[in-house]
Amino acid sequence: MSHTPVPAKTAHSATASAAPASPATRPQHFIRQIIHEDLASGRSTSIATRFPPEPNGYLHIGHAKSICLNFGLAAEYKGRCHLRMDDTNPSKEDVEYVDSIQEDIRWLGFDWGEHYYQASDYFGVMHECAIDLIRQGVAYVCHLSAAEVAGHRGTPSIPASPSPWRDRSVEENLAEFAKMRAGEYEEGAATLRAKIDLASPNMHMRDPVLYRIRKATHHNTGDTWCIYPMYDFAHPIEDAIEGITHSICTLEFEVHRPFYDWLIDNLARRFAPSRPRQYEFARLNLTYTMMSKRRLLELVRENLVSGWDDPRMPTIRGFRRRGYTPAAIRHFCETVGVTKYNSLTDVALLEHAVRDDLNRTSRRFMAVLNPVRLVIENYPEGRTEQLVAVNNPEDPAAGTREIPFSRELLIERDDFQEVPQGKFHRLYPGNEVRLRWAYFVTATHVEKDADGNITTIHATYDPATRGGDAPDGRKVKGTIHWVSAPHAVPAKTRLYDRLFLKENPNDDSDGKDWREHLNPASLKEIQAYVEPALASVAPEERVQFERLGYFVADRCESAPGSPVFNRTVPLKDTWARQK
Repeated sequence: MSHTPVPAKTAHSATASAAPASPATRPQHFIRQIIHEDLASGRSTSIATRFPPEPNGYLHIGHAKSICLNFGLAAEYKGRCHLRMDDTNPSKEDVEYVDSIQEDIRWLGFDWGEHYYQASDYFGVMHECAIDLIRQGVAYVCHLSAAEVAGHRGTPSIPASPSPWRDRSVEENLAEFAKMRAGEYEEGAATLRAKIDLASPNMHMRDPVLYRIRKATHHNTGDTWCIYPMYDFAHPIEDAIEGITHSICTLEFEVHRPFYDWLIDNLARRFAPSRPRQYEFARLNLTYTMMSKRRLLELVRENLVSGWDDPRMPTIRGFRRRGYTPAAIRHFCETVGVTKYNSLTDVALLEHAVRDDLNRTSRRFMAVLNPVRLVIENYPEGRTEQLVAVNNPEDPAAGTREIPFSRELLIERDDFQEVPQGKFHRLYPGNEVRLRWAYFVTATHVEKDADGNITTIHATYDPATRGGDAPDGRKVKGTIHWVSAPHAVPAKTRLYDRLFLKENPNDDSDGKDWREHLNPASLKEIQAYVEPALASVAPEERVQFERLGYFVADRCESAPGSPVFNRTVPLKDTWARQK
């Protein structure tokens, strides 16, 4: 019996929030070259890709690269990209992950249209395929335990030992597989294995397991099944059913490709003319970042972070809460490229992409993180005036806003030195500086507490310099930001740093537990003071605190009148400086 591949329901169902450049104008990495050649030769008449996550965790930046690649290629070549949940292991999967995966992909700017599928929808077809392989004499039921199978595997240079049940008859195997399906065996008591080549140097061709017993309730099929296909068995069948032309996965699956092809070839009559082909690219690895699902789960379960959306996590949810933009992530994924070689990408390149995007799109505001009082002695007491500030010099359409100015201000403590050190051009006694969007001021003297800490800085201002420029043309070297003390709005603010101190925390050659490399200063919470306009910023709005960095109003906790800000990235472009 043949199974007709899923038809292309829409002409162009892989979409992004921004129209992609044509293939001819983009870097021609090897997968683009393959697609171009396939279309030119007629091997493919249209393109169908897929993103097949296992719903057993939250997506991270490594998944984002695959999402951008698969959905991006489909959009460029006017094909389609499917979203498919590879839900073949009910003991680890949950509908929570299914929902989060869909939300994250849409947030990145992509959509699968009508092409949403689940591996569990094909369990019936997969079961038929397994019976087909048994009837061909290339699959058998084995009663070795998992440990015994591992012991029989041999080494790449030493053949595997055959299972005692390898040469069962077709009739026996059909009967035994029926017992597995009926639940007559306990977990681990039997598996269905392919009968391929025990002497193959590729360990994945040495009679791999196709089906195992799992007596667990599946989030989609309930208790209908007690046997579940292995990923390597399910994946090519899913691709063939859906008419996928280019099955793109990460490099660790390269050694799995011979089995992928073996399975498609042995089931060719069932799925013809659909003939998917697998291609592999190097996964994304970032410095100071760990992307192992197991390690990320441990971070959450051990309360080393606040959750999957902790802004220090490399999850898409974490990056979103930290203020990264979908456009920046997409640009980063395009910039790092698609290769066949594993490498470690500097996380500063991602930060550079985020900073570059936010510089064009974020409104500027003033905030003070470490305040000290500045009293302008010759400014009238009780007076408040409204000064005009530009919201974004990079975007004239962003307009202007008014900022209240008064006799008492708050400035950054680091912007004043009683005795200037080195080339310090900011505020110190006798030095004149510019208050951003306001006036020139000159410090005169300070007040201190009993411990010698400066509590108040006194200064005078030049009324003729309103707006920040002197009519007589005199220049000052320093410009500092400020907020009006009577109008300042308290704002809970979180300053984030990298979660790990070690450049490659995945490298355990030093013999240390990975937890020893956690950065104890990766989060600092402070109360900042911001200008009044920031009190009403909506959750997830990204802004620049002038001279301090880019921040986002926390999507979970920030509310009008009670803002909470997370620092997205500092202003300093460390990646550009290093290069």
